[in-house]
Parts: sequence; C-alpha cells; structure tokens
Amino acid sequence: MLRNYAKIAFRTLWRSKGYATINVVGLAVAFCISLFLFLIAYLQLTFDSFHEDGDRIFQTYFFSNDPEQASRSAGMPLPLMPALKTDYPEIEAAARFIVVRKSLVEYKGRYFDKSVYLTDPDFFKLFSFPLRKGNPESALRDLSNVVISENMAQTLFGIEDPMGKPVELGSDGNRKQYIVSGVLADAPYNSTIHYDALIRVENLPDYQSAKDSWGASSHQVFVKLPPNIDQTTFESRLKAFAVKYFHGSLDDLKKKGAKPDERGDVFAVRLQKLADVHFGRELSGGKGAPIALIYVLMGIAFFILLIACINFINLSVARSFTRAKEVGIRKSLGALKKQLFVQIWGESTVICLIGFGVGLLLSYLLLPVFNATFDSKLTLDYVAQPGFIGLMLLVFALITFVAGGYPAWQMAKFNPVEVLKGKISLKRPGILRNSLIVTQFTLSCLLTCCTIIALQQIDFLRQQPLGFQKEQVISIPVGSQVNGRQVLQRLRNKLASDPTVLAITGSGVNLGKGKDRVTARGVLGITYKGKDIATDWLLVDYDYLKTLNIKLLAGRDFDRAYPTDSVNRVVITESMARMMGEANAVGTLLRDDHDTSGVKSQIIGIISDFHLYSLADENKPITMHLSHNEAIHYVFVRVAPQNLANSMDKLKNVWKEVAPQSEFMGSFLDENVDAWYQDEEMLSRVFSLAASIAILLSCIGLFAIALMVIEQRTKEIGIRKVLGASTPTIILVLSKDFIKLVIIALGIAIPLAWYGMHTWLKGYPFRIEISAWVFVVVALAAILITFATVSFHSIKAALMNPVKSLRSE
Repeated sequence: MLRNYAKIAFRTLWRSKGYATINVVGLAVAFCISLFLFLIAYLQLTFDSFHEDGDRIFQTYFFSNDPEQASRSAGMPLPLMPALKTDYPEIEAAARFIVVRKSLVEYKGRYFDKSVYLTDPDFFKLFSFPLRKGNPESALRDLSNVVISENMAQTLFGIEDPMGKPVELGSDGNRKQYIVSGVLADAPYNSTIHYDALIRVENLPDYQSAKDSWGASSHQVFVKLPPNIDQTTFESRLKAFAVKYFHGSLDDLKKKGAKPDERGDVFAVRLQKLADVHFGRELSGGKGAPIALIYVLMGIAFFILLIACINFINLSVARSFTRAKEVGIRKSLGALKKQLFVQIWGESTVICLIGFGVGLLLSYLLLPVFNATFDSKLTLDYVAQPGFIGLMLLVFALITFVAGGYPAWQMAKFNPVEVLKGKISLKRPGILRNSLIVTQFTLSCLLTCCTIIALQQIDFLRQQPLGFQKEQVISIPVGSQVNGRQVLQRLRNKLASDPTVLAITGSGVNLGKGKDRVTARGVLGITYKGKDIATDWLLVDYDYLKTLNIKLLAGRDFDRAYPTDSVNRVVITESMARMMGEANAVGTLLRDDHDTSGVKSQIIGIISDFHLYSLADENKPITMHLSHNEAIHYVFVRVAPQNLANSMDKLKNVWKEVAPQSEFMGSFLDENVDAWYQDEEMLSRVFSLAASIAILLSCIGLFAIALMVIEQRTKEIGIRKVLGASTPTIILVLSKDFIKLVIIALGIAIPLAWYGMHTWLKGYPFRIEISAWVFVVVALAAILITFATVSFHSIKAALMNPVKSLRSE
C-alpha cells in the first residue's frame, strides 16, 4: 500500500512539474535562508552553555541607583574576590579575569603577539575548558606558571612537548620568564572567554600597590555558588558586604538624594548569570551581542518559513480544483477519506522533503558567500548538534503538518456527487485564504519598513559630525612586538621632510575599529567638589589635535616647550568643563575629593567635544593626558588628499624600516569609523535579504491565488464582456479584492513597524525621527506590486473571447 502511494505521488508530481517546481523552489529558498538565521541565533543563544554547572556560575557587578540614572558596572576592584571568599566561605570557587592587550611571547628567538590573560587558580574549578596536559589543581599554583592554549602550543612548539618549557611574556620593560605548566583546549567559538595563555593575577605590574585598593575597578569576577544557594538568596546576603566595603559609595549616593530601588538598594553587589554575560551590553562596555537582535533573527526566520507555508497551502488548494474529478472518481470507486488524506498528504511530504534537501544543498553552496556578506563564522557542523537537529525536525514536522495536511484534508472531504457534477467552486474566497494573504503581505511590508528605517539610522550615524576630521588620516596599530613611543619617534624623523605627511601623533586608544579589531576604553571616576564625574581617560601624544583637526576653545595644547606637560597636565572637552561646573576651567586643578595622596592635575586647555567611541555607545566627556611612561598603541598619520593609495603604500614601506618586527595593519580612519556600526549594518542586511525573499514568496503566492480565482470566475468575465464591460474595468474588478487585502495588511504592518523600530531606536543616544514617507512609499509599492502580479492573469482573462469563456463550464 505504501509503495502504491509513493508511485502515485511521484507520478502525480511528474505530471504537474510546474506546480512541483514552484513549491520546491519556494520551500528550498525559505529553508536555506531560515537555516542560516537559525544557525546564527542558535550559536548566540548557546554561548557559554558548554560549561558544567553553568547555572551556578555568576559574574559580579555593581548596581548604583543614582538619581540621574541607575547604572551597572562589571569592573571590580582587586581585593573584592579575596574578600568574597573570606566573608562567604561557602562559595565553591571564585576567580578574577583580567583582559589585557596582546602580549609579546618569545620562545627561542621567535616572537608572537598573543592574548595573555590574568586569572586565579580557581579558574579551572569554575569553567569547563578541558586541560589537555597538566593538573588543574597545580597548573597555576606558582606565579611563574603559564597555561597555554592548544593553538599557542602548536604555534610555539610544533610537535615538541611544551610542558616545562620556558617562555618569555610581556612588553618592553615588563618581561618575565614563565614555565609552561599546562595545555588548555582552545575556547570554542560560542565562548565569552577567549585566551591564548593564562597567568596569575599577581603578575600585574602594579598588583602590590593596587591589591588593597577598593577605588580602582579593572576586571571581571566570576563566582560559583553551591547547589543549595540560589542567586536571589545570595544577593540578599551581599547587602551586608556592600555596606562593609563600599560605605563611601553609599554615603555619596545618599548625599545626592539617591533613593532605594524596588529591591531596597541604593548601592549593591549583584550577580549576573553566566548565560546572560554574552548579552549584557551595559556590563561588557557595548561589546556583547544584543539579545533583541537574536530574537529578531529568529522571528525573521519563522516569518520566511510561514510565508513559504502559506504559498504551499495556496498552491495546493488552487491545484485541488484541477484534481477534483480525480478525487470524486476515487471516492465513488470506494476510496476512504483516510486513504485519500494519506495519499495527498504524502505528496506534500515528498515535496517538503525535496525542498528541504535542495535547501540544505543551497546552504552548503552559499555558506561561504553568507559568511563573507554578514561577517559570520557559521559552519554546517553545528547542524549535527542534537538541539539543532531537534529544532529542524520540529520545524519540518510543523511545515508538513500544516502546509501539507490542510490541503489534503480539504480535498479528502470533497463530496463525490457534487464534484462529478462540476459544482465544486470557491467563488467566495473564505476567511482562511484572505487571512493567509493578509499575513503574507503584513510580514513582507513589516520587514520592508524595518529595512528602510534601519538603513536610515545607519546612514544618520555615519553622517553625524564626530568632532574630528576622519578623512585623510591613517591609523596604524603598533602591536606588542615593538615600543610604540620609539616607533612614533622614528616615523617622525623619517617623514619630517615628506610634503605629503601633514601631521603625526600617537594614542593609547584607536578611533573606530582598525584591522586589529581591538576596542579599549579607560574610564576615570572621580568626585569633584561633591559631583560624581565619569570621564574617558585618554592617553595622547603631541600634535593629537593637529592631526585630527580638533578645535581648541581655550587655553593651549600640549607643547614640547613645556616639559611639565607630561606630568599632571590635562586637556579636557567642553562637556567635561560643564560637568565640573567651572565657567573658566583653564588653570583649575582636577582632583578627587576622596584622594588623600595630594595628586592633582592642572587643566591647560579646553577643546570641542568629539566622539571617541561609537554614537551607539554612551558618550562621556574626555580628559586627555600626556605621559612618557605609558605605552603608545596607535599611530595616526594625516596625509595630503592627493593620491591617498600611494600615501598608504609609502607608509607601509617606511613601516618596514622603523618597525620590521611588527606587521603593518594601517587603515584609513573613515573605514575604521564605519566599522563601528557593523552590528547595525548586519541587521540591515538581514532585513534587506529577508524583505526581498518575503516579497518574492508573497508574489508567487499571490500569483497562484489570482490564477485560481480567475479560473473560477471565467464565466462571470465572459458575461461582463458580453454586457459591454471594457478590459480596464474587468482588470479593476478582478484586482480590487486583492488590493483591499493588501491595504488591510498595511494597516497591521505599519503600526507594528513603527512601534518595533521606535523601540529599537531608543537604544541610540543619536537617532533619527521615523518619517511618515517611509510608510507611504512602502504602501504604494505594495499596492503596485499586487496590481502588477494580479494583472498578469487579469489581462489574459479580460482579452479572452467571451464565447470561449461562456463555454468553459
């Protein structure tokens, strides 16, 4: 019986190759795009899920209910973790994790830039990264121990056993020899923590002076709670900890008029689940993935699959009328409704299987293009994960059950007598068919509106004045293999007489995202005359303002003629002066009210505000300082506008002379600034792709429905022509019902699009106002596309000979 059903199914599909092809292509495209989007969402939602007891691992953070704005911060002072373990001995494990810039690693005269992070021995009790070689109990027992990743072991030692081998780590002036005590598996892609090597926190250069300082926040702290203590219970116990160690912060907040929040806290130490760390943009300094974006991607994937299902249903129902007599004859010969249902549903399942297979093939072929376009690192290996297989099987089952089951059920219940008399018809379209069309176009219009608004926001961010001139400036990461100050001076000497080089400077922080993709931020928090001020603390070198064309408003710039400029002298932005409440800040001494060391900085100049970080991030006032001791990590070179490509090539050649050990990774500053908005750009690309696919699939579905309806109204069209109706009138009559449905869809989609994008835009300090013309353009486009799609069949029907139309039944 099953073999017979299969034969009939394949024969039927072979006879209707056009119908089968349309369905297979629609499902394959939907499966392919949805698979990519589900893969992205799956990888993001499974971040850090591979750790054993991950539900008991938490990151600590500070909560401050400031009257101006409640805030959270994950930066912890060095003594916090030891104090936690002392005051709460029931904590199973706790470790600090300090992320630093890439360190220079040397082995047998070979040098490499590697990410060397500082942590505590409990790191191995907290996280489930497999230790391939070594003992987790003793791997970081000594301060001279280093645990390296498998990748680093391969790079440094090749086939040589790394255990017990000495390596040198650190930058100039802070180098130390370590002994390899373990080889740790490489962190997987969906891990928040990535590393090349791990050493003890105590190896920090200023550890001894900072280990008892509760005022400096520099790192993350992770704790593992015992099974019998939940997050809420432990957070309530941490209230006493906050009072004990942070009474100064509590007193400052109360003086400002801070009130307890709904949990009764003015200042508190709280916990964030490990599963939420990847999505905590506020706690990660804007580096985390926005969880809303992940849900949007999943929603878009479901939208595309839903539109494909609607098409399948509509095409199947439309085709059912060409098979009505077949069904009637089968029923009159004794076929049961159950048998007809299984047979017709089986045909739909075969189409779904073929579509799914073609979709997987498309995914395999298009994966490199997708990864390049959306800057992702997807592999189809993740498809073999049990959770993902379960998700795909569920989606496939739902599609075959809904898209295949409904048309099969409709056809199986045809009355054989009515069918054989030719009385089966759908002149009245019914609620379901109309609902499907409305749903299709609602989703298509929704995605189109979101795409246009997202593109407008990205364009708006890119066009905003940044306060500095980004054109004609080349940014070069120095790397850790050379001394940044020495390289900067060599470049100045080498290019001093070059007329195409207008200015050269250095900084501790890049502008935008350069080729090293490193984003660093140092924030200084002080209390100035009772006011809490948070300012970006920026290391610069001479000619920084000149190189970036930043306007000096008062006072002076750093000047080589004043040797003391490198000692406790600062230049601030005008917003910093306003926060200080100083009418004339030049000459003012900047110091923390709570600092009893007597250290203070004199303000020598005020400059116009500029954006040191993305406009999507919180904008803070900036305090620039000069130092001959701190490392220069980036060099900026302003070049003449003529032949910029040639200037880049020339600089690359000079770099080989002044820094032969360091790879040249120069890029233009305007390209770096564009990279700030890569998340937003990816979102807009996804919206664009999804909107295009949705519109295409919707038009295919509408095309099929129009064909079905016009075939059912052939006799009506003939009568109208006999009575004198013109061709345009007939086209309008046939099209107006569909246009009404599209207008209803627009009425649903436009408010949803406005609300969704209005909510999304709230996350940006600088944002556009949503314009009504966006919705007007989308509405007109949707109506015109609908009219054009339906008119293809309408014109053919209107031009048909009425005699032939009247004979059709």
